[in-house]
Amino acid sequence: MKHSPILAVAALALLAAPAQAAKPPKAPIFTASDYRTADPQNLLVIDTEKGRIIVEMYPELAPTAVARIKTLARAKFYDGLTFHRVVDDFMAQGGDPKGDGTGSSGYGNLKAEFTFRRGPETAFTPALSSQGQEDGFFKAMPVRSQSSDLMIMMADGKVPAWGLWCPGVAGMARTGDPDSADSQFFLMRGFNDGLEAKYTSFGRVLVGLDVVRSLALGEPPPHPDHMKSVRVMADLPADQQTRVQVLDTTSAAFKALVAYDKTQHGGSFSVCDVQLPTLP
Repeated sequence: MKHSPILAVAALALLAAPAQAAKPPKAPIFTASDYRTADPQNLLVIDTEKGRIIVEMYPELAPTAVARIKTLARAKFYDGLTFHRVVDDFMAQGGDPKGDGTGSSGYGNLKAEFTFRRGPETAFTPALSSQGQEDGFFKAMPVRSQSSDLMIMMADGKVPAWGLWCPGVAGMARTGDPDSADSQFFLMRGFNDGLEAKYTSFGRVLVGLDVVRSLALGEPPPHPDHMKSVRVMADLPADQQTRVQVLDTTSAAFKALVAYDKTQHGGSFSVCDVQLPTLP
């Protein structure tokens, strides 16, 4: 049977046609059901001259540190204190009644909570795995831990995990003694892996990272910014409370966001590249 010249030409045209480039993925669009409402009992509201900062605290990761911060906020200890050490692209530190890094609260020092134990019940969403470790999120906190595969080898069925020092993460300041944290805390302005598993991370800024980055620089700053008031959200009068919603990191929408960010950053992707949207 002879081949049809028309079919032959069509076949050649198909072979010669250039392959279509894959369309770049579109940024995910979120709906109201993709968000969770942060517990007002674990929201720290820091009002400054530059604006409001709202930190979500995680007693599941650092219960002693969170309890101390709440105690001091409820005692109005932080009101009027300064951010006495602010380093560009690093962090802003405050909470010292002396304003020079040497003061204390009088409540005594805290035991270090550099790591916590992560088990199957922990609401952890992995985003990146390499060399026996997993990077992901517990709520809005970026976390690194040993691989989940190692849980079966542990007596308690859990693996060690610790917060990663991405922008917005809140940590307890200390001296060279690991168990010397007290009242002073710091808010990350940039990323720093040198702090990993060496400082207690207790929360993350959900609202006001731009405020953190606008605080006056210096060690100390010539004209430091003050904390006008620091309160637990649930303690504020009802008409002053803010309902804070953040993308649920256990949702399918979050996984789509991670997949999109991976395409944008390629091999350089880290969990610090994931920007969690908040409402309002």
